[in-house]
Order: sequence, then C-alpha cells, then structure tokens
Amino acid sequence: MSSITPLNYPSTRKEDQIDNYHGTEIADPYRWLEDPDSEETKAWVEAQNQVTFEYLNGIPARDRIKQRLTALWDYEKYGVPFKEGNRYFYFKNNGLQNQSVLYTLKNLDDEPQVLLDPNKLSEDGTVALSGLSISDDGKFLAYGISSSGSDWQEWKVRDIETVQDLSDRLQWIKFSGASWTPDSKGFFYSRYDEPNQKTKLEDVNYYQKLYYHRLGTPQSEDVLIYQRPDQKEWGFSGGVSDDGKYLIISVWLGTDPKNLLFYKDLTDPNSEVIELISEFHANYSFIDNSDRIFYLRTDLNAPRGRIIAIDTENPGDRNQWREIIPQTDETLEDAGIINHWFVVDYLKDARSQVKIFDLQGKFIREVELPGIGSVGGFNGKPEDRSTFYSFTSFTTPGTVYRYDMVTGKSSLFRQPKVDFNPDNYETKQVFYQSKDGTQVPMFITYKKGITLDGNNPTLLYAYGGFNISITPTFSVSNLVWMEMGGVYAVANLRGGGEYGEEWHQAGMKLKKQNVFDDFFAAAEWLITNKYTKSEKLAIAGGSNGGLLVGASITQRPDLFGAALPAVGVMDMLRFHKFTIGWAWISEYGSPENPEEFKVLYSYSPLHNLKAGTSYPPTLITTADHDDRVVPAHSFKFAAALQAAHTGNAPVLIRIETKAGHGAGKPTAKIIAEAADKWGFLVKNLDIQVN
Repeated sequence: MSSITPLNYPSTRKEDQIDNYHGTEIADPYRWLEDPDSEETKAWVEAQNQVTFEYLNGIPARDRIKQRLTALWDYEKYGVPFKEGNRYFYFKNNGLQNQSVLYTLKNLDDEPQVLLDPNKLSEDGTVALSGLSISDDGKFLAYGISSSGSDWQEWKVRDIETVQDLSDRLQWIKFSGASWTPDSKGFFYSRYDEPNQKTKLEDVNYYQKLYYHRLGTPQSEDVLIYQRPDQKEWGFSGGVSDDGKYLIISVWLGTDPKNLLFYKDLTDPNSEVIELISEFHANYSFIDNSDRIFYLRTDLNAPRGRIIAIDTENPGDRNQWREIIPQTDETLEDAGIINHWFVVDYLKDARSQVKIFDLQGKFIREVELPGIGSVGGFNGKPEDRSTFYSFTSFTTPGTVYRYDMVTGKSSLFRQPKVDFNPDNYETKQVFYQSKDGTQVPMFITYKKGITLDGNNPTLLYAYGGFNISITPTFSVSNLVWMEMGGVYAVANLRGGGEYGEEWHQAGMKLKKQNVFDDFFAAAEWLITNKYTKSEKLAIAGGSNGGLLVGASITQRPDLFGAALPAVGVMDMLRFHKFTIGWAWISEYGSPENPEEFKVLYSYSPLHNLKAGTSYPPTLITTADHDDRVVPAHSFKFAAALQAAHTGNAPVLIRIETKAGHGAGKPTAKIIAEAADKWGFLVKNLDIQVN
C-alpha cells in the first residue's frame, strides 16, 4: 500500500556532463554529487534526509518495531575464545553495548578481565575495533581502530598485564592485519602513503607497502620489507608461520581470489624475499608448515578446493607438488592444523561441514554439528589438543562449543538466551531452476503454520558476487520480521563461492546477468509456490547485493513490491575511480574495455532507469563515511530514480551520518536502521502489526 499522494522530493540540479565511452555518449547530470564535502552536496543530503525521516516518522508501527528489536537484541553475545601464550581471549557484548568488549583470562574458569572496551573510545560508539593481534608470549595486544566506519585504521599497542597503551601509533593502514615476530618485539603490517586529508575518503588507493614495526620506535623508523613501485595495484598481506621461521607474503590484486605467494626466512636477517608462486593463476592460502614443507589450500586444477604440500627447497614445477587432500563434491572453505591434524571446513549446499584428516590426508572423522547451519572458529596451534567453534543458523543464535580433538566430543561452552522459541520456526532448503536451467539453492525460514496462499509478506535476500558464500546465520532483525508474519528467503546465486570457483566465474564480468536471472527465478519460484505475490515481495541486499537490488528494479520493476538497496554499487561506469573500486575490475570488468563496457552499461542501475516508469517503493540506504562503496553511488541513483519515477510509491534515500560501509557500526545505529527498513516494508507491503 503506497502513500496516497506522491512525495515532494528535493529538486536535484542537473549539469551538462557528457562522457564518450567507445563512441557512445552518456550523460552524467549528477556528477557534482560525487563530492561529498561540497556545500551543495551537504544541503542535498540534509534535504533528502528530511523528506525520508518525515515519511518514516509517520509510520505508526515503526516505534513498536524498534521497541521489539531493542528488547530482543538485549542478550549476551559471546565470541569464540582463542589462546596466545598462557592466556585466553574472547569478545562479549552484554546485549545493547554499541561495540563488543575484548576480555582476557588465564584459565577458563577465572574471572575475566576487560582488556579493551571500544565503547570508551567514543561517546556514540562510532569508533570501532577493526583488527587485533596478540604477541606469541601473550604480553602485547596490537589493535586497529576505525572511526565512523571508515576503512582507514590507526594501530596501537597495549600491555596486556597492565592494560595500558604503549607509545606506539601507526597510521594510514587499510586492508591489513598485524603479525608478530616470535620474539614479541614487533610485528609486520601493510600501509599506504599518507593521503590527502580532505579527499582521503574518495581518493584511489594504490602502492600498498609491507613494513616491520619494532615496539617503542616511531612509525618513521619502520623497516620497509617489500614494495613494488612497478605494480601500483598489488597489495601485501604478511603473516608469520606458527614456528616463527617464515614470513609468508600473500600478494593480492584487486578482489580476484587469484594471488601470489612469497616468503622470507626470518632466521636469517639478510634473507631475500623468495617468490614461491609468481603467477596469478589460482588461489593459494597458507595453512601451516612442517619446517620447509608448506601446506597450502588451493583451487589450482580444483575449483572446489584441495590441500597440497610444497617442499620450498625443491619447489620444482607443479607436477612435483604433493596432493594431501583432493577435491571433493563439497567446497573447501578453510583449513587449519590442530593436534597435528588438518581441520577442514567445507560447504555442502551452502551449509557447514567439518572434517578432520591426518597430515598425510587420511580421513579421521567428521565433526558432529548441532544441526544445519554455519560454523566459525576452530582456531589453534598444531600442538593444541582442544579448540572452540561457534554454530549458528537462521533460528539459532551464535552458540560456542569446546571441541576435544582427541575424543571428538563437543561440549557446550556458552549459549545465549534470546527471548524467543526457535521451535516456533522452521527452515527449509529448496532448489529452483534459473533461466538457463541451472539449479540454484535457496533457504526459506518462517513461523510454523503459515498458509501458502500467496499473501505472506516475503523478504528475498541475496549477494551473488566476489566468491562470497552466503550461509545460514542468526539475525535479531530477521527474527522480528518473521514474528510479524514475514517469510525470509536467502538465494545462493551464482557469483558467490557456494560451489567453488566455477560457480563464482559463472556470475562475474560478461556473465553478470546470470546473477540477476538467478534472483528473478528465486522471486518467481516463491510466487509460483504460493509463498507470496509480487505486491508482497520485498528484495534486499548490500554492497554488491545493493547493485543486485538496483539492477533488479530497473530490469523487472513489475516483479517486486518493495526494494531495500544498501550501500550499493550503482554507477558501473565510474566505480573504479574511487578508493578501492579499481580492485573490483577483476569481478565486474572495466568500462575502458569496449566489450566489458557494453555489459556494464547494459545493467548499470544508474544508467538503466527509464523516465515515466513506475518503480516499486524503494528505500536506498548509505552512509556519509563509506569509503568502500562511496556514497556517490547511492546519491546519484536516488536523484535519477526520483526524476524517472512516476506514481505514488515512495522512492527515498536514508543517509546515515558518522557511519561507513557497515563494519563496526554501533548497535544503536543498527537497530535504528532496521526499524526504519521494517517500518517502510510494513507500510508499503500493507502488513498488519499487533
């Protein structure tokens, strides 16, 4: 049920900007919105938010939804414990804390001590912990913090015993962790050159460099370990092996999973960086080593993944590499070595499966999981005899278990108490046929006893890109949606990693339309099978999923009853010109390439809006500090959508302040945004809320 009269949207100035792409002239009238700091853009943001929040404030159910979200959210949330030196560490959130708190304790039955409370770093919770690394002896914590959701990090060091920060302060770090040397005197990290302060949230990021920082010294004295002035797009991730003998350098190029693998012998101060794998022909992930034997997870000749061993003293050609665990029907997601065994995390039809093998690849056992869902954790050292893992599903909050590697038994460690009965809900997995005949899986969760009469409000969520797998996970906001009678569906589209690299490649570059077709087929399956109808069907997605939603409403505006595109990539002709956007060329293709330009232009949400079209009710969400997908994408799309749209359905943009792409967003902002989204859907899908 749309609003009765059309909304009076702010007028957005058009400028005479024409670009020529391979002979095709394309107008870009809202180019000026790419400058987030101009007074005109700030005034536009304020005017748009005023219209949006006037609309949202007029929805009677919104406050009740927010109250229910807040009440349900207020439960203790535990992270998976991990151990360094003689200490355990874990995160915990009391319920409504804006940021989770890091605790430490020497024995699991001791009283935990607060090691770092990010809530004390800012009054409104907008400064978040964005990375951490504990020294091998358990004495020092290196930690990264980010402000207002930015990808830029500042790293500091804290003495764990005294809980006091040292003088160390490292800046201009992005897309990097920290890895300590075994003597605990310093760590490796990657950074960029100091950016322009005024434009640091928009400027492209090139020439990352790998450094070593020694405790107690200024950043200006950090030792440059590796750089490539001839390769501006290469990024470097440095990690020290468990035995402390090697620095493993993974070289990444954009978001392509293919990488290089170098190493440096840390036992020799004069050692050079050795290029073990020097071609971008597959993905290689270092698991661990046994002296000079490196164990790697790779998709070389195995799109669903396998584990191999390389003798670094005689790497030879690929034919001399030893296969330890061959490819299976399941997709290999992760692997580690605990108790001198491989613990291997697989995906079987987008749900977790964990198997254990010895170092020769002999199968030991499968870990008995509590149900169909997603697993995290299984961290540890080769000599550890036990580990921890978390299990979650659409109706199971993150529950932590301790796993005995010797006996194979799981024991409950921490179970959250949420004010709902999971037995009132059910999840099923279906497989539907896409346009070209491909079978695509979809999870559907809802309150037991719903009637399949085509009238259920339904939210269809998906991502479909960057080799990322979307697996079952618990969400308070989705639970509230289902409490209101909503059906929640998650489609595992091509472009993701659910079925390995072939599944990923089937939804990227020139084949991106497959992703949209998979999404449309999911919507049509839900309608055909009487879960819902177009007027009751909403779609949602964020980032690459925001692009999915934007492309979906421009291609099939008739199919959906409402749309929630979040922090989406909407301008497929200029995405590569901001921050890390150039890195997505490996996924999307380049507008500079004539063939790839044609495909990008054919689905770019910004460029496929048609004047005089009635689009579904749409609430675009973005944030002013998003330096991953810059807000200009959403700004320009909102302006163009409002200009093209006809009819009474609201097409609005909600612009969060002091927030970024999503990581580190404080609980209060998450709840407020969820209440706004559900309020928007309640009004526009005509949902009766008690």
